[in-house]
Amino acid sequence: MDAPARILVVDDEESIRTLLAFPLRRDGHDVVTVASGTEALEQFERVRPDLVLLDVMLPGMDGVEVCRRLREKSPVPIIMLSARGEESDRIAGLENGADDYVTKPFSVRELRSRVRAALRRAALPAAVTGTAPPIEIADLRVDPDRRRVEVRGEEVELTHLEFELLVTMARAPGRVFTRDMLLEHAWGGAAYRERRTVDVHVLHLREKIERNPKAPEYVITVRGLGYRFRDA
Repeated sequence: MDAPARILVVDDEESIRTLLAFPLRRDGHDVVTVASGTEALEQFERVRPDLVLLDVMLPGMDGVEVCRRLREKSPVPIIMLSARGEESDRIAGLENGADDYVTKPFSVRELRSRVRAALRRAALPAAVTGTAPPIEIADLRVDPDRRRVEVRGEEVELTHLEFELLVTMARAPGRVFTRDMLLEHAWGGAAYRERRTVDVHVLHLREKIERNPKAPEYVITVRGLGYRFRDA
């Protein structure tokens, strides 16, 4: 069983907060629930959660703004909650730093799967194996064990998912990865997830490692299929 975590649940509907909290507490997690974005920011400072479940549609300060403010101060995994049909809101959440999102109505099985995967990804930096040599291509250097990336000699900070996407592709230069393959490698599975999620994170990755994100040198789009990393 995975280690217990502190989880902050943010939703303005009491019934949804109860639905979210019950299975997580049953799994042994310490769950704190709040009903607004302002309260979420306040409780975040007090609780210092290991993961945040954050609804998009909140009164006052919406979930996208809360996500942006949290991401400015912390790399904590953030899973957005959104109603079916709110694709623009979900994409906005991803663009402002969310790691993943769950569409309402959701199953308890799906929720638990997303939470486990996010917590495991967040724990990866602590694991140093000492077995993977650095990957060096042109001006890019990726150290899988230290989870460190340098571009033109300068260290670049990537999120957990950006790093996983980069390492997955850089280890097999020239190989075409479909979006489903990348979801499997970086998110731990393609089930329940939309392929657009990959595109948003690739966009962020390019903004950090490419000279010109609109004309990428490293992460190349393969139309109709997915992405590939440049040949060495």
